[in-house]
Formats: sequence, C-alpha cells, structure tokens
Amino acid sequence: MWWLTAIGSAILFGLAGWWMKVSQMKGGASNGLLYGLYVSGTLGFGIHSAVEGTLGSLLDPRLLLGGLIIGAGSAWGNALFMKALQYGPASLTSPLTNMNIALVVGMGIIIYDEPVSAAESIGIALLLLSVIFVSIRGRERLTVTERRWFVLVFAAILLFAFRNGGLKVTEQLGLASAPVLFVGYALSLLWFWALDHKERTAIVPLSAANPVIASRVGFRWGLLAGIFSYSGLQLYAVALETGKASIAAPIFATNSLVVALGAIVLYRERLTKLQWMAFALTIAGLVVIRL
Repeated sequence: MWWLTAIGSAILFGLAGWWMKVSQMKGGASNGLLYGLYVSGTLGFGIHSAVEGTLGSLLDPRLLLGGLIIGAGSAWGNALFMKALQYGPASLTSPLTNMNIALVVGMGIIIYDEPVSAAESIGIALLLLSVIFVSIRGRERLTVTERRWFVLVFAAILLFAFRNGGLKVTEQLGLASAPVLFVGYALSLLWFWALDHKERTAIVPLSAANPVIASRVGFRWGLLAGIFSYSGLQLYAVALETGKASIAAPIFATNSLVVALGAIVLYRERLTKLQWMAFALTIAGLVVIRL
C-alpha cells in the first residue's frame, strides 16, 4: 500500500540524515559531505532513469524547469538553513523550517482536492507535532535578536516546500520522477562542488583543521548518505504518485526521528521528554491515519 511506501521513504531518507550525522561526528566538512551526497544521488537517479527508459524526457523543458526548481529547493534550502543556525537557536530554526510540510499538505487539499477524513486530519496533526518536538532542545535559549534570521527561515521554508511539494506538481504534469530528480541533484552537485573546492583551497591557520582531510572525510560519508537519499526520495515520489500528498508529506517529514533513534543506539545520546513524545506522536499519527 502507498502509505507503507511513504513510511519506507521516511526511514531510508532518515538513514541518509544519519550518515550525515556520522560524518559530523567524524569531523567531515559539510560542503564535502553534501558534494558526495549529490554525486551518488545523481548517479542513482541517472541509472534509475536509464533503466526505466525515461532519460529521453530530459529534452522536455517542463522537466528541466521542474528539476531546476526542486534542485534549488534542496541545495539552497539546506544552505539557508545552515546560515539561519548562525543567527538563531536550532530549537526554533529546525521546527519552523520543517513547517514547509504544512504548505505541501495545504497544496494537496486545496489545489488537488485530496479528500481528508477526520481521522486522517488528526493523524496529520500528530505527525506535524512530532516533527516539531523532535527538533526542540530544552536547554537552548530561544531568544532571536538578528532580523536576518527571520528572512533566512522564511526563505528556507519556501525552498524546502518547492523540494517536497515540487514532485507532486511534476507528477500531476505527467513527468517521470527519476529524471526530474536527476536534474535537481545534478544542479545541486555543481553548487556544492564549487563550495567544496573553495573550502579545500582556502588558506587557514596552521592551528585549524586541515580542510582537505575534512573534505575527504565528509565526501566519503556523503557518498553513502546519497544512496539512501536517492532511495528515500524515489520512494517518496512513488508515494505521491499512488497516494495523497497531504498524508505522504507529513509521513516523509518524520525521517528526522531515524537520526534521533540512531543517536540513542550508537552514541548513547539522551533524548528530551519532548523528543520521546515525538516518537509516541509519530506512532499514534500513523495508527490514526489507518483507522
């Protein structure tokens, strides 16, 4: 069933986030990591397109535009999110940027007239709450003094909505998801290659970490993360094609719980009460949706 596909997409995409966390713990550079992720992800979508025979659709200007918008949403959304963390607390930044899912839910209901039952509405609300709670860090101050933080967060919300909702739009236009994501990931690859190259060749103090080594570490873990990123997004695209965006999107957004679970198992991290509540809300939301 399509909702099981949506759950699978959240798990696989969450594993991509997990390997990104591992890279961070190993001292990998963020730009090297994302460069590696988009390298293997681009290869994954390219091979997928070749196998299903949709590479020829790359000549369709609608597909190129869709891939450009989704790629910009992915690459620039991540870039603005990381920039926003420099000016405001993660406990506010992460939950607010995750609220792009509310825009995707609204798009499915308002634009595509997706019917949503009372039980499904409750389930969606529970899943959205779980996405918020898993990102909150209880001991972090929630004061924001920089005005640019508000601009960055608002822009990141819109860009992530383009990424997560763009696939529904291209699917409704009859465009295959694999070549659309191939274009999006290829453009993101070029963006982060340039950033990684700039970082590797920068002059740094002798006391600072070697940027070349950090880039190599990040790149290796990024290659692994990209395999799961490709798998998760491809399943998400299938869930959008066969089910409702208003439900598939919030299920997909719970991928962050996979990272939290991995941190418990391997790094012995302690979760806050709100984060434990997020797990409970996720399970409850998935159960209620199927009632």
